[in-house]
Amino acid sequence: MLASHRLYLETEYHEGHPANFASADLSGRDFSGLDLRGVKMDRAVLRGADFSGANLRGGNLIGAIGQQACFDRADLSRGRLSGANLVSASFENACLARAEMEFALMADAVLRGACLGEADMSGAQLDRAVLTGADLRKANLRGAGLRGAQLDAADLRDARLGSAFLAGASLQGADLRGAYLRVAKLDGADLSDANLEGAEGITRAQLDQAHLNRRSPKLPEDLTGAEDANR
Repeated sequence: MLASHRLYLETEYHEGHPANFASADLSGRDFSGLDLRGVKMDRAVLRGADFSGANLRGGNLIGAIGQQACFDRADLSRGRLSGANLVSASFENACLARAEMEFALMADAVLRGACLGEADMSGAQLDRAVLTGADLRKANLRGAGLRGAQLDAADLRDARLGSAFLAGASLQGADLRGAYLRVAKLDGADLSDANLEGAEGITRAQLDQAHLNRRSPKLPEDLTGAEDANR
């Protein structure tokens, strides 16, 4: 099936057939470095599978079961991962730009340095996930669970975080300029050195529940006195 998929791509879709692994058990399989553009793996079992460095652009992984799978440095841009179970999976330095990830289960996942620009992660569960240095510009995280997540130095410019659960999350040095934070839960969140200039929907009551340091955060103009109340 992989050989036919390779021929399909090499002949620009004139020969061969796209791979269809829907509902297949591929646990522990090695797909590292392969060109799997447009592959169908919806509802497939991918536990512990290795996709490091693979090209999965536009791939269908809806509802896939991929706990502890490795997607480090993989290209999943415009991929479809809605409802997938990716608990404890690794996406270090992976590209998930404009990926569809609504309601994906990604607790304890590692997304350090990943590109998630404009990805739809609404309702996704990312509790305790590692997103240090991740690019989340214009990402949709509305209602997402990020309790205890590590978002230090993450780029969250213009991200949608309305009603997101960020209790206990670390956002030290995060760039939240222009982010939408209406009703986001920031209880115990660490906003030390974060940049909140131009952030929308955030209130002093929310900031009162967060941890701020004396040099931070850079706040929207209408909240410039809020940090004093937190000292």
